[in-house]
Amino acid sequence: MTNTLRQETASVAVDTLTKSYSDRWEGLEGIEQSSYFVQMMASNDLIFVVLGVSLIIWFVLLFYMIKIDRNLTKLEKTIKDEEK
Repeated sequence: MTNTLRQETASVAVDTLTKSYSDRWEGLEGIEQSSYFVQMMASNDLIFVVLGVSLIIWFVLLFYMIKIDRNLTKLEKTIKDEEK
């Protein structure tokens, strides 16, 4: 009898979770009318989207660091030339 009660309690807990989170995914219902980019992102796993965004951020940071390094090298060179 306790197993039946546990199963009923577990199914009630699952139903409350699906009810509380079901409205969050309703935005994907009209995906067929969306742009190609939105369709592609929705069809692939979301982890690839996160990976792509993080790779873009890392490349921008790398480019920025290289740019700053070049500017600092130029400044060091001009300071060294002025000292002579």
